[in-house]
Amino acid sequence: MTRTGTAHAVDPEHRTLGKAAGENFPVAPFFLPRAWREDLMAVYGFARLVDDIGDGDLAPGGADARLLGVGPEGAGDRLVLLDAFEADLRRVFDATPRHPLLRRLQRTVRRRSLTPGPFLALIAANRQDQLVKRYETYDDLLAYCELSANPVGRLVLAVTGTSTPERIRRSDAVCTALQIVEHLQDVAEDLGRDRVYLPAEDMKRFHVRQADLAARTAGASLRALIAYEAQRARDLLNEGTPLVGSVHGRLKLLLAGFVAGGRAAVRAIAAAEYDVLSGPPKPGKVQLLREVGVTLRGEG
Repeated sequence: MTRTGTAHAVDPEHRTLGKAAGENFPVAPFFLPRAWREDLMAVYGFARLVDDIGDGDLAPGGADARLLGVGPEGAGDRLVLLDAFEADLRRVFDATPRHPLLRRLQRTVRRRSLTPGPFLALIAANRQDQLVKRYETYDDLLAYCELSANPVGRLVLAVTGTSTPERIRRSDAVCTALQIVEHLQDVAEDLGRDRVYLPAEDMKRFHVRQADLAARTAGASLRALIAYEAQRARDLLNEGTPLVGSVHGRLKLLLAGFVAGGRAAVRAIAAAEYDVLSGPPKPGKVQLLREVGVTLRGEG
């Protein structure tokens, strides 16, 4: 989503927020109270922008770099941009940030008394993406998800005022599952960025080589590996599902949407017979709604 002015410049704020519609899960659906929607979109804008910096997917023209005070010489250096983004994040808590998405976030931080920790973890995850391209074990991958995914769920609980240790534990399971599912959908795209999120020990176990990830379609060994990792995601979703039953009202529907998004994506991967190379398997809206119903009934 962009705005075009006389110079046909891209509005980075609206471009970033416009990506919410493409996620596997609802970000800030219409049925939530307006204040929740505004705050969840502010959190999403931060998380999406830091991922875009880490992936090199910023709006064309260097507008984000300029907003962060980075000159042309550093605009193509992701680590420089992440450092500048972290400096601007710290202004959220004690000054006035430069980037409009962080000014939006500042209102949420003040309204909900949010702390810097989860935001800093998301930045750390994207720094790690620049330095770590492979993961030897599943535990290594889980440690990455602790930085890259789990903070988002913790922020949702904080925004809605429903954080408890047990809910955080269940939320972490759901968020890690969603991250694993996204990695499975994006095997080819990630390889194009020289990143492999399939644990090396699992690839060896299933006799999958990196060259197999570059094929046009997945062979039998890779399909078996994807099925194995998809089951891990299912198990994590099942572990996290009691989170939905621990809350009430519209928040229950929102959290059911998160779980259902993961389940529907796993089903889409299975429906593609675990061939994730022919194109990212994505669930349709009917499948997503069906999974929401199943999750709300405590089934699945």
